[in-house]
Amino acid sequence: MAVGSETRNPLVVKEAKQVMSQWKYEIANELGITPPADGYWGTLTSRDCGAVGGHMVRKMIQMAESQMASKGTWK
Repeated sequence: MAVGSETRNPLVVKEAKQVMSQWKYEIANELGITPPADGYWGTLTSRDCGAVGGHMVRKMIQMAESQMASKGTWK
C-alpha cells in the first residue's frame, strides 16, 4: 500500500493488507505496468496507478457478482 494510505483508507479486514498489496503487483504485471521494486508507487504516472486501481475494482465487483449469482442472492 502507499505510504500514509493506511490512515486515510483503512482496510476493513486488516489481515488482507498483504494479500491486497501482492494483488496490486499482480494486476500491474497483468496490465504491462512495471511495478516499483521499492514499493513506492509515487514515481508512476497517475494514469498507470489509476489503471491498476480501476482494474482491481472491476475484478472485485466481478468476483462479488459471481459469488452472489452462485448463491442465488442476486437476481
